[in-house]
Amino acid sequence: MVELQALPSRIGQVRRIVSAQLRYWHMDPLIDRAALGVTELLTNVHLHAQPDKTCVVEMELLLDRLTVSVRDHDPRLPVVKAAETLATCGRGLAMVAAVSESWGARPDGESGKVVWFTLPAPVAARELTARPPRRTPREQAAPRFTEVVSVEDLRPAHAPARSAVVG
Repeated sequence: MVELQALPSRIGQVRRIVSAQLRYWHMDPLIDRAALGVTELLTNVHLHAQPDKTCVVEMELLLDRLTVSVRDHDPRLPVVKAAETLATCGRGLAMVAAVSESWGARPDGESGKVVWFTLPAPVAARELTARPPRRTPREQAAPRFTEVVSVEDLRPAHAPARSAVVG
């Protein structure tokens, strides 16, 4: 989970975080589509969300499916516009729909929404999540595939994050 202001400079950072997390999960084939999808969703927050541009990006891996979601404080649900062939804007959600297995939007409480998309997990990644390495009973814990990084801890791509929950 990453909380941020959806500004153009932050969108590039989130793309790198998403790419790094997918590499860590051995899901390299999904990097391009996930990065494109999250870029389009964050751009929509930047261009359209009111009253502010604060949002949360989450990635969840459950067996055979990766779900990427963006939560913001604007309760208005997005509207998909019929994109013209030569249009240079207004195609974000159509692109998300084209690269994903499924997508959608839902209200989130009284003052916000969540827009999400799913991608099928590659077979190799499914096997890794289905068969975790053997651990002693003391080390075992329920698998959790969410990384938590605060905006203050964002560093260049080569530096490790200080606070992360992966287990």
